[in-house]
Amino acid sequence: MAAPPASPAAEGDTRRRARRGLAVYFAVLVPLSAVFEALMITGSSSSVWALMWIPAAASVVARLMLREAFADVSFRLGGRRGWKALGLALTFPIVLGLIAYGLAWTTGLVQFSPRPIGLAAPYVADTASPAVVFAVNLAVAAIIVTLFSVRMAAGEEFGWRGYMLTRLIDAGVARPILASGLIWGLWHVPLILGGAYLVGPPPVLAAVLWTVTATAFSFAFARLRLETGGVWPAVALHAAWNAVIQTAFDPASTGAETMLWVGESGILVALTMVVAAAVFSYGRWTIRRVPRARPETGAARPALGHWRRPRLLRLWPSRWQHVAVAAPLARCPA
Repeated sequence: MAAPPASPAAEGDTRRRARRGLAVYFAVLVPLSAVFEALMITGSSSSVWALMWIPAAASVVARLMLREAFADVSFRLGGRRGWKALGLALTFPIVLGLIAYGLAWTTGLVQFSPRPIGLAAPYVADTASPAVVFAVNLAVAAIIVTLFSVRMAAGEEFGWRGYMLTRLIDAGVARPILASGLIWGLWHVPLILGGAYLVGPPPVLAAVLWTVTATAFSFAFARLRLETGGVWPAVALHAAWNAVIQTAFDPASTGAETMLWVGESGILVALTMVVAAAVFSYGRWTIRRVPRARPETGAARPALGHWRRPRLLRLWPSRWQHVAVAAPLARCPA
């Protein structure tokens, strides 16, 4: 059962509050990001920890300044739905990696030459085949490295999907999921152009391909976040992606043009991610503010109800069911 439409006055108030929240969020995010990205470009690799927690810090400042509650970020997993989303988040990077990198390896565009990573070395015999070495590396990355990666991935996701995405929806921004992906992708571009991230291909080409990948990837993040009402599936997806792709797939790929075809700015990865975005966009979406949410009379309807998918994704039918909890941007008591 969908939540009943809100009155025009209530919907207008929701939009105004969401836009104020976004204004504060970006007022904190942009200058702080500029400072720490400049530090990384000049050689301070330790700044990456602070940089990845800036989106979360910006969301906390916005919530406190506007006296918003923290309930909508939802740190609960949400029962069976949440566990299923968590499983999907942890397996998605493996599936996409096997498709994109597997295509590069089998066509000869990139050489398959895995070496045991540090944590996997004790479990790999010297006579092990490349396939066995890669399988062990992948298992270690998917389990152990992912757990370590959560510490940094959470900083981004508490801000990007825990705050910014839902505010873009409530603010009535056209194509909010697409917009969230573009913002996320462009946030990395100075690091790429400055030679601190995705070094290898021409920086401008790497920046363009990464932006395509990030924008398409945002549809997977958004669906996990909005379907479950919780932020943990998005955190798990981000952590698993960083761990699996950067620790297992990238080191197994060698050759003069490796970074052109694979990696986070690789052509095959970008194309595969676009296909994945189309798959994640298919069918009915259920928009939840928190796990196990139920429609409530008088709940403000999210602005996503007025959003139309990008033309690329309009090939697939989609029906939207909104499940809201009270007002999307509930305020703390005075």
